[in-house]
Amino acid sequence: MLGVTAVVAAACGATTSASSTTTGVTTTIPTAAVAPRDVIAAPVQVAVTALGAVGYRRLGAGPPLVLVMGLGGSIDDWTPSFVADLASHFDVVVFDNAGVGRSAGPTGTLTVSAMADQTSALITTLGLGRVDVLGWSMGGMVAQALAVRHPGQVAKIILAATQPGTGKAAPIPAAAGADAASANPAAVLSVLFPASAAAAEHAYVDAIVRYPSFYVAPRSTVDLQVQAVEQWIAGDDPDGARFGSVRFPTLVADGAEDALNPSANAHLLAAAMPGARVVLYPGAGHGFLFQDAASFVPTVEHFLG
Repeated sequence: MLGVTAVVAAACGATTSASSTTTGVTTTIPTAAVAPRDVIAAPVQVAVTALGAVGYRRLGAGPPLVLVMGLGGSIDDWTPSFVADLASHFDVVVFDNAGVGRSAGPTGTLTVSAMADQTSALITTLGLGRVDVLGWSMGGMVAQALAVRHPGQVAKIILAATQPGTGKAAPIPAAAGADAASANPAAVLSVLFPASAAAAEHAYVDAIVRYPSFYVAPRSTVDLQVQAVEQWIAGDDPDGARFGSVRFPTLVADGAEDALNPSANAHLLAAAMPGARVVLYPGAGHGFLFQDAASFVPTVEHFLG
């Protein structure tokens, strides 16, 4: 995901300061997740991990499922209905990447691998054991690095609209990249949802701004994330090339009309993981998992079994 939070902030007048996350935050680590339909009301918790504080929400019951957000996003960028539907079958944990919301910023250079280590630290602190992981966009890169660096914590992987880190990924088209970085909210949203999916785009924005203290990643963090993503796509993060050396049940999914991540990358990822399944959603873009949630969520549930 590239810049959607900035778009929503501009469109809705939301603050861009990380300090906006203070409302409803506690430092208590719950012993159980809250009811799955209470997503909007679920407080942001803060887990004090070996790699610093990590802000998160935890909902539902069942096998643990960790959702990893994309570039520029916060936990408020998962639509409440998407989280609630998954939480009806799983113990869902959504969290903020390093430097976003209540999550501690990097102590050194921010890389995809560093974000994976912080994800691992959260899994350890919450005592989740072996988890299923769903990563969207940059979050899919983090999921790959997590599997490589901490294989004992991973059961199954879902890679949504993301790129391999081998240096052989189909690049982000220049025009789409320019739209993603634009100050025009309509331009940025246009690369998440195709023009034919205007209703899905509006529904997405309306859903995420329902969070009582909707917030976005600080610009300084987004800049560091951009550098980390560029390093990953270029093949300069060693863990990117190592993804094929691990073996996990893997589902790769994307919108067939993803303007930011050419769907060819889904097949490249699957080729690195024998037995991986690829699902492409016709007429959908980078935000396919929300645009086609009615199909994607059951696919996730079936895959995770």
